Amino acid sequence: MNESNKELKLTLQSFELSNKEADVYIGLLELGHGTVSQISRKAGINRTTGYDILDTLFNKGLVNISGKEPKSEYSVEPPEAIVKYLKNKIDDTNEQIKKAELLIPQLRSVEAGQNRPKIKFYEGSDGLKHVYEDTLTSSEAIRAYANVDDMHKGLPNYFPAYYKRRAEKGIAIRAIVPKTPTGEERGTHNIEEKREIAFVPPDKYYFSPEINIYDNKVMIASWKEKLGVIIESAEIADAMKKIYELAWAEAKRLDKDIPKQPLAS
Repeated sequence: MNESNKELKLTLQSFELSNKEADVYIGLLELGHGTVSQISRKAGINRTTGYDILDTLFNKGLVNISGKEPKSEYSVEPPEAIVKYLKNKIDDTNEQIKKAELLIPQLRSVEAGQNRPKIKFYEGSDGLKHVYEDTLTSSEAIRAYANVDDMHKGLPNYFPAYYKRRAEKGIAIRAIVPKTPTGEERGTHNIEEKREIAFVPPDKYYFSPEINIYDNKVMIASWKEKLGVIIESAEIADAMKKIYELAWAEAKRLDKDIPKQPLAS
């Protein structure tokens, strides 16, 4: 096969023709027309396979058949047939997309009927970024237990842009945070980052994993294990929100009694 035909074959394969379908199509182009035996020899395949492939190309509208067996001859349809074939594929795909969209409510009802929490795990730095990106889908203010020191060490240079994007989406956050110099410095950006903080004594309440509660989800970012977890359950999220409100009330009380720390440089 010459270089020109090799390029043509690759292009045909990009149109979702198989390797042998492309060979048969090009062979038939070069012959102009021919019997199954002639076309199969030209394409370098056996006669039985040639029948199958020519039938497939006929069904795709790329070749036509004249005469009856055993004297049937095949020829290539005009080149515009390839464009028509691809347009038909697009139409079929669009039709399948419409059917899939109509099926979504039914699929969701079956999924909801299982009444089981969904738990997804994401590993490494990319996994941790993934769980934070999911919080940007929240339709309500996020409730959080957060350790700013470990967050910024765990994903250097990620959070300033994340805070900005969260605020731009109008997603507020309430956070219970160990009162460290780094945490206090972050607190100076509360207004523009749509954040409210309740500081807790770091000597007694220095926790590492971050927990975010939003919508029907609970997100956990474990900095020591480099692991992100998203639990999707309306019941669990509701319980965690109620527990959080108890913790928030106590954290606000503790916040008033903590001596100020010098800001991080």
